[in-house]
Amino acid sequence: MSITTESELLGMKKVSDAVAYTLREMKNYARPGISTKELDEYGAGILKDFGAKSAPYETYKFPGWTCISVGNEFCHGIPSAKRILKDGDLINIDVSAELDGFWSDNGASFVIGEDRNGHQKLVDASKAILQKAISNIRGGVRISEVGHLMETEAKRRGFKVIENLTGHGVGRSLHEEPSEIANFRDKYNLTRFRKNSVVAIETFISTSSTYAVTLNDGWTMVGDRGGYMAQHEHTLVVTDGKPIILTEKNQILD
Repeated sequence: MSITTESELLGMKKVSDAVAYTLREMKNYARPGISTKELDEYGAGILKDFGAKSAPYETYKFPGWTCISVGNEFCHGIPSAKRILKDGDLINIDVSAELDGFWSDNGASFVIGEDRNGHQKLVDASKAILQKAISNIRGGVRISEVGHLMETEAKRRGFKVIENLTGHGVGRSLHEEPSEIANFRDKYNLTRFRKNSVVAIETFISTSSTYAVTLNDGWTMVGDRGGYMAQHEHTLVVTDGKPIILTEKNQILD
């Protein structure tokens, strides 16, 4: 969407605060010994307190309130009572919701407890790349230029990017134009970021794979060549200068 009125900006801030706070509290709640279903239900309770509805459930009838991916799962992991978190696990939580007709999206990867499996380097790279991408986004900049920056930074750090997962426009629905904000230089995408538009910027930084494939459950995605992936995501408003980060209360870049 494009922000045209103060009420629209306030609506986007309200829903963004809800998803940001939910993500932050779920991240703090996550610990060894609990199931991803328990973690999901904890997040669902927070969204309900805000009066917000789960975006993946509302849009796709996703079998959970949030997406929780663990280990070699890249994204869209289904919360399960059988999936018990362990010390050193790499986990990704993606929280998106609708509130009063406005939609917002954010996510974060992190390590549970001690980094006994060496995932922190990947997580740190993803966070740094998101921060650098956001600092280069403003009205008139080509989306492909920011994608090129993200891919270059990933390669410099010894990682790859997933080419079939992208950021996207958001606001009046979960996915809007621009439909693809890739993590690489898509030479065919001549679209530019537009001032006042709302976008969800995401990293998809991988150790081994460049494509994500869907498992038999119809939702969970893993790498075509295995390995691990870290994702961090903010919803923001594009301006002529520094973007307005609507989901900054999730504190993922702090």
